[in-house]
Amino acid sequence: MSIVKTEQLTKVYGQGATAVTALNQINMSIQPGEFVAVMGPSGCGKSTLLHLIGGLDQPTSGRVLLDERPLSGLKDDDLTTLRRRQIGFVFQFFNLIPVLTAVENTALPLILDGMKQADAHKKAEEWLTRMGLADRLNHRPDELSGGQQQRVAIARSLVAEPALLLADEPTGNLDSRAADEIAALLRQISHEWHRTVLMVTHDPRIAAHANRIIFLKDGTIVDDTRLSDDGHYEESVVREKLAVMA
Repeated sequence: MSIVKTEQLTKVYGQGATAVTALNQINMSIQPGEFVAVMGPSGCGKSTLLHLIGGLDQPTSGRVLLDERPLSGLKDDDLTTLRRRQIGFVFQFFNLIPVLTAVENTALPLILDGMKQADAHKKAEEWLTRMGLADRLNHRPDELSGGQQQRVAIARSLVAEPALLLADEPTGNLDSRAADEIAALLRQISHEWHRTVLMVTHDPRIAAHANRIIFLKDGTIVDDTRLSDDGHYEESVVREKLAVMA
């Protein structure tokens, strides 16, 4: 059973002569535990696709199904609850609260969902330790490097134990070393911790960590290549595909 499925998914911005089709009848299916990268030229619809799958935006037509459940049929409160419990989000700019420590930032989704603070902090500490931040639990964002801040953001996205992690340019604000470490961590989240990871990236080196890459151009899927679960891409292969589709 697919964890994510899109059917004729279409998003159009504007109307009439000024209308822009960001996505055009996208059909795809993502299985539990896959690490999928989405690539393509600027403006091809990568982030729009991620936002529609995450329920952050509504399609013009078509639909998104999460565990075979259409998002379009959910009330706003139900959609908010689903996002909080079943989908983790990671963005380029971390989105950490500056006055909160790593533990407090990570525990926040659980506290907002009604968990007692002590229990939420314990769970947050467990995930931060998994992220290699056991010695940074009480540090605020301005006391952490960019890579460490992104690890906190990833811990926060996983603390509610979601099955799906959506990452929008998660390495775009990092130096190359930190970016490679985050990409390797996302691969570990998929392969060892059995979460589904859907990542938008413009960087072939980062996309090469995935075991499936979907290439978009002009709002449509132009290539969808899946490797074995234990395989990953060579960066040169990704660059060649991008060059052909440019």
